[in-house]
Amino acid sequence: MARSTVPGIVPARHPAAPAKHPAESGLAARAQAMRRFNRFYTRQIGALREGLLQSPYSLTQVRLLYELAHRDGLSATTLGRELGLDGGYLSRTLAGFEKQGLIRKSPAPTDARQNILSLTPKGRKVFAPLGRRSQEEAEALLGTLAPAAQSRLVEAMQAIEQLVEPAAPGGAAPYLLRPHQPGDIGWVISRHGALYAQEYGWDVTFEAFVAEIAAEFVHKFDPQWEHCWIAERDGVNVGAVFVVRESKQVAKLRMLIVDPSARGMKLGHRLVEECIRFARAKGYRELTLWTNDCLHAARRIYQQAGFVLLKEEKHHSFGVDLVGQNWELKL
Repeated sequence: MARSTVPGIVPARHPAAPAKHPAESGLAARAQAMRRFNRFYTRQIGALREGLLQSPYSLTQVRLLYELAHRDGLSATTLGRELGLDGGYLSRTLAGFEKQGLIRKSPAPTDARQNILSLTPKGRKVFAPLGRRSQEEAEALLGTLAPAAQSRLVEAMQAIEQLVEPAAPGGAAPYLLRPHQPGDIGWVISRHGALYAQEYGWDVTFEAFVAEIAAEFVHKFDPQWEHCWIAERDGVNVGAVFVVRESKQVAKLRMLIVDPSARGMKLGHRLVEECIRFARAKGYRELTLWTNDCLHAARRIYQQAGFVLLKEEKHHSFGVDLVGQNWELKL
């Protein structure tokens, strides 16, 4: 800029912009990267489409149907708080669902001022194809990747969850849930054998029993209808569970295990919940399991998840006298 030649006039000076702290500059760049990822991912999952999953429903409406399909005892207040939805919008959406015959309201047993929401048979029928399509789209996206890359992607997503919404102070350390990979099945067999010998006095034939189930899973594994979840904490396996196909209508929950180092984290509940979600999304009508009455912690998890005891039978296996139990959950 040329200097003023008028006597007595001092050239105007523009104040220098305050220097940005390096941390502030880095934060802005990271925020831009987050926004870029958000734009990328919403495009990948089709969140910008007018009707999600080839349906007349929006992303928020499908999410509300999902919560009602997979959880019991929900009130509008709880839904609004957990999903961060505006009260007016939520009220209008739920009223629309009720008018369509998708949901019903019933007084809360502990508070007559609150209504408990649940899907009607029509609502479950409407949601079922949405659950399947969502699962199919996720599998199609993952299916373009090699198994190792699939695991990396899932672990990265879970890391995002844990960093953005970490466990409460003083709570249990986080863990990752991922599909099985080489080495995991051997861990499942070995950990079952060692843990049940230590805690229940079962002999080596139990390890052989688990090995037979695990080998059959590997040889006949159908990823379209079956799944394994491995829980990992700080790079170490701490839990597992499997869903296997019994028939077109029936799936079976098998080989649930939680290492003592991960107890108290509600990991067993989470693993069972994942099995139930998977079975419902696949369109199974029943989820069954076999266990023994001495496994008190596992039985409590099954009962709280809604499983019903069908029958009991005494047997002598794994070197001890046991009472076997068959449980069932109607989906």
